[in-house]
Amino acid sequence: MKAIWQNEVIAESDSTVVVENNHYFPPTSVKTALLSPSKTHTFCPWKGEASYYDVNINGKVNRDAAWYYPDPKEAAANIRGYIAFWKGVEVVK
Repeated sequence: MKAIWQNEVIAESDSTVVVENNHYFPPTSVKTALLSPSKTHTFCPWKGEASYYDVNINGKVNRDAAWYYPDPKEAAANIRGYIAFWKGVEVVK
């Protein structure tokens, strides 16, 4: 799987974990230099608190386009630290 925005591959992995139709990429498969921490946080009743990243490519910023669970609840322990994308980031094979 690949996560692409602005024609740039942000993440690429054969080992994503699919939860609720979202592909979560292992942190080692993500170009973290393209991400910057966001102050946004949301809460999922069964996964816990999500933290967000802005995606930054060639001077363009896609705010809160990536999210992850740094300390998920036990039911979502398999995606601890894994990163998912949305807001126009294409996730394709």
